[in-house]
Amino acid sequence: MSTERLYYRDSFLQNFPATVTDVRELSRNAGESVWQLALDRTAFYPTSGGQPHDTGTLRAVARGGAAIAVPIESVEEDESGEVWHFLSKPLAVGTQVEADIDWNRRFDHMQQHTGQHLLSAIFLRELQAPTVSFHLGDATSTIDLAVPSVTSHALEGVELLVNQIIAEVRPVAVHFVSRAEAESMLAAGDLRKLPERAGEIRIIDIAGCDRNACGGTHVRSTGQIGGLLVRGTEKVSRGIRVEFVCGLRAVRAARADFAVLGQLTASLSAGPAEMPAAIERLRSEVKIGTKERQRLREDLADYHAARLAVEVPIDNGIRVVQRSWRDRDRDYVRLLASRLTAAAPGTVAVFTAEDAAPARIFLARSLDLDFDCGTVMKEVLAEHGLRGGGSPDLAQGDVPASDLSAVRASLVDFVKSAAGSRPTAHSASSDA
Repeated sequence: MSTERLYYRDSFLQNFPATVTDVRELSRNAGESVWQLALDRTAFYPTSGGQPHDTGTLRAVARGGAAIAVPIESVEEDESGEVWHFLSKPLAVGTQVEADIDWNRRFDHMQQHTGQHLLSAIFLRELQAPTVSFHLGDATSTIDLAVPSVTSHALEGVELLVNQIIAEVRPVAVHFVSRAEAESMLAAGDLRKLPERAGEIRIIDIAGCDRNACGGTHVRSTGQIGGLLVRGTEKVSRGIRVEFVCGLRAVRAARADFAVLGQLTASLSAGPAEMPAAIERLRSEVKIGTKERQRLREDLADYHAARLAVEVPIDNGIRVVQRSWRDRDRDYVRLLASRLTAAAPGTVAVFTAEDAAPARIFLARSLDLDFDCGTVMKEVLAEHGLRGGGSPDLAQGDVPASDLSAVRASLVDFVKSAAGSRPTAHSASSDA
């Protein structure tokens, strides 16, 4: 026998008596069990249709007379239509319980869900934008619209109309009709959508605005939605996703936004109306500063490269410069290797950046040398089970500390052996 769903007829029901009809252990982990419990009647809403489950408490009296209070952590519906309440302690079949709904959570969900019905109805009426999905999250809710785009002007217009209807305190009624009657309503355009299920159909009717088949919990009038705020939109695969909040969520969101705005105005010494100009000024300054910083890095790399070229003499027709840094980022080390080998003929750079783990090793050569850095790096690292590569002029790879000395030695041995014969990387590898 399926559970009687009390929320179908009264979403405002906060507590109710019931009897345990079934209990089963769902899982056990480290001695802790999760139990599923079925009741003959319930006002706990199971996760469904984009709306999360209710939570609350079951209260009972043990055989010894002790009071028991068990939290309901989750509620789900199985394929057969049975409603299961998830809890950490089991209650025996036949136990009489008093159930309490977490009312703050329930009413919040009612506000968001009814607000979604109204928002979807106005999008469809004003913009011919049908809703294809709905999600009620912990902080915000979203609907996906089957349209390629929505302008800011249109979005503001829809939000205004929704809030005008909320202020009109229109009744939100619940009706039950037969499947045949619901299909007739759908064909006549009096019903927005119809689920694929047999039997009696539950209809949520927002007076003069929307009529929709839905099993969720809803407020009794649009005024109880308490206001709707559109937070933004984004492009998704199915169209446009609209994020919104209703009721106290809208109040909290506005308060949080105002707090952030207050911090920004204080930091930038600018009023709210001046913020766009202040932020644009900052962006321009950052852009200029980034360009200047890059120019200084390049100048420093040129100076550094010239100093290294003087410090290391040419030996047997080739200058091999080995250096390792912990206080330089790898982008700079790469730039330095490139500038050194571009400025000094017959030069090879074997540089290591140890600013983070694993270290990154670079191999660069002057254009007058005849071997492929990318191939050499790839083959040397492969001998240690590592990967790397690059262009003929500059290559790199990440190397753990345990292999760093050996990899560096292999690279140096290769370039020194290349000084006399100038072989290709392939023939050098074959001779190794």
